[in-house]
Amino acid sequence: MRAPPDSNHSPAAHGVYFVAIDTPYPDAWIIVPAFNEAQVIGDVIADLRQVFDHVVCVDDGSRDDTADIALRAGAHVVRHPVNLGQGAAIQTGVEYARTKPGAAVFVTFDADGQHRVKDVLVMIDRLTKGDVDVVIGTRFAGSTVSHTPPLKRLILRTAAALSPSSHRLHLTDAHNGLRVFNKTVADDLSLTMNGMSHATEFITLIVENHWRVAEEPVEILYTEYSMSKGQPLLNGVNIVFDGFLRGRMRR
Repeated sequence: MRAPPDSNHSPAAHGVYFVAIDTPYPDAWIIVPAFNEAQVIGDVIADLRQVFDHVVCVDDGSRDDTADIALRAGAHVVRHPVNLGQGAAIQTGVEYARTKPGAAVFVTFDADGQHRVKDVLVMIDRLTKGDVDVVIGTRFAGSTVSHTPPLKRLILRTAAALSPSSHRLHLTDAHNGLRVFNKTVADDLSLTMNGMSHATEFITLIVENHWRVAEEPVEILYTEYSMSKGQPLLNGVNIVFDGFLRGRMRR
């Protein structure tokens, strides 16, 4: 169960006011879940703000200056009093963004610098064609060269292969955190798995709600910093097990 977000990080309360930018994506809201990302969050938010007017950083109980740095970089900041996990942070961010006037496009974007803004633009263009509700990034399709470390690649491909929902939807990279979706999905999204296994739950929700989905090739930037915060092998196993358990419980 998620704790209520801390509302003390409003811009006015900190003497920070958002500067509107001339953007071709005024209806897009970027959700960035973050936990102890003070080292990189400023650059991540600044890169996003060069293109997007609306960036929401959900500080998931960080013990460092993640929230303050994100705020100074131009993000809306919503804060969990304690660490609840990435799934809960994404749900909080979507709930915050979907209430905003004109919000129509929603993006989940990692805080560790692995995702590229240029890939988001391609995915938004794909979404706006109108024939899909969700676009998920993939490291394993198209002409994009994957630089995924071998062990991580094995875990991710195994997780996709063992997931009935991923298999049914013909997804190659179901645990990619870069996603773009429309208001229909945002309004009905209700993630209950707070941790990393939310990715499996997201795919299950696509099937259950009959959302139309497509994949778009993306490049993931594996830096020394992002790799140091990556998922170990045990987490990959847990993702598969949690997804399987959720499927059993919903029958």
